[in-house]
Amino acid sequence: MDLHVIWFVLIVVLFIGFFFLEGFDYGVGGLLPFLSQEDRDRSQILRTITPVWDGNEVWMITAGGALFASFPHVYATMFSTFYLALFLMLLALILRGVAFEFRGRREGRSWRRFWESCIVFGSVVPAILWGVAVTDLLRGLPIDASMVYTGGFFDLLSLYSVLGGLTFLFVFLFHGAAFLTLRLSDPRLVARARKLGRTVGGIAILLFVLCLWLTYVQTDLFTRPLAVIAILGAAVAFVLANLLLARAKDCGSFILSALAIALTTAAFFAGLFPRLMVSSLDPAYSLTITNASSSPYTLSIMTVVACIFVPIVLIYQIWAYHLFRGRITQKDAEDEY
Repeated sequence: MDLHVIWFVLIVVLFIGFFFLEGFDYGVGGLLPFLSQEDRDRSQILRTITPVWDGNEVWMITAGGALFASFPHVYATMFSTFYLALFLMLLALILRGVAFEFRGRREGRSWRRFWESCIVFGSVVPAILWGVAVTDLLRGLPIDASMVYTGGFFDLLSLYSVLGGLTFLFVFLFHGAAFLTLRLSDPRLVARARKLGRTVGGIAILLFVLCLWLTYVQTDLFTRPLAVIAILGAAVAFVLANLLLARAKDCGSFILSALAIALTTAAFFAGLFPRLMVSSLDPAYSLTITNASSSPYTLSIMTVVACIFVPIVLIYQIWAYHLFRGRITQKDAEDEY
């Protein structure tokens, strides 16, 4: 297989892992204010993700690093295009990371509420921004022949991109709710997570359908058979996930939610291939896996490195989730906070 294609596939896999794992982190953080007002309950809720959230973000860092190494022109154009949005995302993620560490350092309701609001901010904002970025990349951006973005910040915002951001947010909220039903032991909190999951899941289905319609109207994704199969499969999986959650089939709901996220990510990249950034000025200006890639020698060296280290990362991640696989109790939360 061509090295360009191999690295395209590897980046797809990394982003699938990131959206699947970090998706429920974002969802848990976004649902926090609505699940309980009690400190002890919120401690249990946060304890479900505190052992793993930083490991989940490694997938984003690895995906960014792989993009930089394999397709440096895409990395340069993308980061200059989304500069302000990425700065806001970075700020949100920094606040979120600090909040996890500082929330339990002092007693006091106002102290905890402040850091909890940072967790909510650091969960909701990145989820929305990722949706905006994905829809912008599919719709196309004003990129010239020199691979330079010629638009401004507000060129990134449209009905389609805003709808994409909200769709990502509510899908992640549902994913987080399904995750909580598997990780919490308190029946009250499980019931609340399930109820909230049904609510945000219904909203997510509506947003998903609207986003699909605008995707059909404003992009060429539906001209790609593989992308069509993946996105329709994602829609079916997400509807079934909602139905299973309503019937308290929590494990099946979480698995189907994860499958929907994975298929949506795969559909996005299948809709782009062999492009990585679409130019709205002229299709010939689009950045592809060939005109934006590193040299064949660089790709070959990185392929060897990836074959060694990607399995190590996977083994470590699986081990970490196996280690923290039990349901969270009040004692677990008290031990951490």
